[in-house]
Amino acid sequence: MTKQEIISKLPYSKPFLFVDEILSIDENRVEGTFIFDENLDFYKGHFKDNPVTPGVILTETMAQIGLVCLGIYLNEGKEIKNIGFTSSEVEFMKPIYPNEKVTVISEKVYYRFGKLKCKVKMLNEKNEEVCSGVLAGMIL
Repeated sequence: MTKQEIISKLPYSKPFLFVDEILSIDENRVEGTFIFDENLDFYKGHFKDNPVTPGVILTETMAQIGLVCLGIYLNEGKEIKNIGFTSSEVEFMKPIYPNEKVTVISEKVYYRFGKLKCKVKMLNEKNEEVCSGVLAGMIL
């Protein structure tokens, strides 16, 4: 399965697709990127005159790349209709502004009985850690 095929099997579409590219993927790890286009709707009101990417969107980006892309790979390309989050614990260190490119790196902690748990971090273009945490979900 190619990296582009994995992206095409994601259960999201624009404007809620936060994966541009998968850089690498194997049974234990995935690395991918996304550019936060300045025209995304949430920038219009978060915050006035100084837009910042909401933490929930950063968490969603980490989940789409770090859990769902890896889940599709681990399921050998079978369609994933949904992923039910079972836990997320994320710490935020730096803001992400419009037009910034981020890299998400996820390392599998375990995958059993349909539950995938990963340590995930997001880096900005300066290779600084923006946020990190542990995400888990049930692959449905």
